[in-house]
Amino acid sequence: MKTPKRLLLVWIAFLVLISPAVVCARPQGIGPSAAILVAPHIYTDAERIAQLERKVADAQGSADNAWMLTSAALVLLMTGPGLALFYGGLVRKKNVLATMLQSFAMMSLVTIMWGLFGYSLAFGSGNSFIGGFEYAFLRGVGGDPNSSYSATIPHLTFMIYQLMFAVITPALITGAFAERMKFKAMLLFMALWSVVVYSPMAHMVWGKGGLLNASLGGVFPTLDFAGGTVVHVTSGVSALVCALYLGKRLGYPNESVPPHSVVLSFIGACLLWVGWFGFNAGSALSAGSLASSAFVATHFAAATAAAGWTLAEWRHGGKPSTLGAISGAVAGLVAITPAAGFVKPMPAMIIGLIAGILCYLMVARVKARYGYDDSLDAFGVHGAGGTIGAILTGVFAVSVVNPIFKDSNGNALASGLIEGNAHQLMNQLVGVAIAWALGIVGTLAILFVVDKLIGLRVSQEQETQGLDLSQHGEEGYDWETSM
Repeated sequence: MKTPKRLLLVWIAFLVLISPAVVCARPQGIGPSAAILVAPHIYTDAERIAQLERKVADAQGSADNAWMLTSAALVLLMTGPGLALFYGGLVRKKNVLATMLQSFAMMSLVTIMWGLFGYSLAFGSGNSFIGGFEYAFLRGVGGDPNSSYSATIPHLTFMIYQLMFAVITPALITGAFAERMKFKAMLLFMALWSVVVYSPMAHMVWGKGGLLNASLGGVFPTLDFAGGTVVHVTSGVSALVCALYLGKRLGYPNESVPPHSVVLSFIGACLLWVGWFGFNAGSALSAGSLASSAFVATHFAAATAAAGWTLAEWRHGGKPSTLGAISGAVAGLVAITPAAGFVKPMPAMIIGLIAGILCYLMVARVKARYGYDDSLDAFGVHGAGGTIGAILTGVFAVSVVNPIFKDSNGNALASGLIEGNAHQLMNQLVGVAIAWALGIVGTLAILFVVDKLIGLRVSQEQETQGLDLSQHGEEGYDWETSM
């Protein structure tokens, strides 16, 4: 009797050992005794598809976030060291540190203001002209995406990326009043300008409910991919107002004021070119094909503009200069900024060529004719280049690159003039006109207030001595040698 019972027990044990639960459990480290208690989970097709979709979404979000953080760093690179070196090399050596510090100061001042209330004014819910205070002190800005702006990156990433635009924009203006504004006046002016001019313009073009927002139902949908109106037109026009309000540098234009180091400016321009890929391609807010398109358009426009400026200078001046070549490249980068995510490579080259030639004429001919002292050509490059690019965006934008306009059924509509949307050119002109008006009126009002409160311009003695010593008590170069 015992033998059959033993055989039965052996047979049951054998069946347990070969059961699916044990087979599934062993790779997971579950012993045979526990396996009989584990029921295998058989995934349905729907569950497997949902799991796969979650993994794909997570991978896309990680890639997009990595690209956007990299782009934010590239845009910051444009301010310091890019713009700091570019502007610093163009002034006289007695003003090099003061000029570079103005760019660096924006990295600190604007960041603090952005965190406290600037981001909320630009991208918070408000009216058609300015945002509210829902994101004040970065309240509600965390790791989850803000679906109004980007569905795949954290809201915090979007905020820090947009901060870098807010940093460089006022820094561009400093080129117009280089070598003659008090440091404390510059700080107060820039703080007020960021609130009065930049935040409203950023909200109108990019913010939810903005008057000019093309992707979120603005009344006048203006195509501005990366800041042609928001950054370059506003800063360039404001720069011209500053130059006219403060007046000319001592001795200008009778005394020669050549750059003290084109070498520094050359390095700065190259850093600007590299950083601009984060500026334009990063504005796709993802690591997809739109970023590639903007990257390519940016590079081709810069190269063509450098060639256009050089050829124009060569023809009129007899020699091509290094300063002309790098200035042309920056002009092309400025002009392609609003169009980068809307145009193909060949139209990008056309935009660059036009900008290179016209910006050269603004700097070499128009400025000389009217005699204003735009010290480092902030208006001639950014104001003029931004205006040219914003208008030409309305001409060359195509839906195959970025189908930003769609009908009620989700079908892509024509984007620009060459596609048959002639009305878009009018929208671009409205956007440019608003940027010009806000830049002129806002800047004039701020300059008047600051001038009355603390004064804008250094004394003649301080200007002659140089801002490095008179404002900061230091020098950029020590030519003395010690034994």
